Amino acid sequence: MREVVIGKADAFPDPGRKVVEVDGIAVGVFRRNGRFTAYENVCPHMGGPVCRGKVIARVEEVIAEDKTSLGLAFSKDQVNVVCPWHGYEFDIGTGRHQGNPRMRLLPVKIAVVDGDLVVTLPEGTRERIMRSRPGRDQNGRA
Repeated sequence: MREVVIGKADAFPDPGRKVVEVDGIAVGVFRRNGRFTAYENVCPHMGGPVCRGKVIARVEEVIAEDKTSLGLAFSKDQVNVVCPWHGYEFDIGTGRHQGNPRMRLLPVKIAVVDGDLVVTLPEGTRERIMRSRPGRDQNGRA
């Protein structure tokens, strides 16, 4: 395991997102309501740079008591990141895909230690990512 300080926690915007490189691995770091989450910048669908996509509130269907639709509305509680390649959406708090809970972003351990943001990557992470994306760099470029 390799622990790397990526900056000061109080300098990170809330809400906010940054994609940082740690030992040649792109990691998406998100902050919402004071809570940090981090994921490998690899979409499980086709390997796209998911953490560089748009960050938007989840769209939910509002259902009346009689089970009829009242239309669509943006969630006040849930925020997604949208993969720029094919539009797959993932909850930034859990990493789960909105339509298939078995599809999810791979989390990266992140902690605040003495005011510093520290990410921890297991050994071999870069090699595993590169094997899963032949012919592409860690940002998904051919």
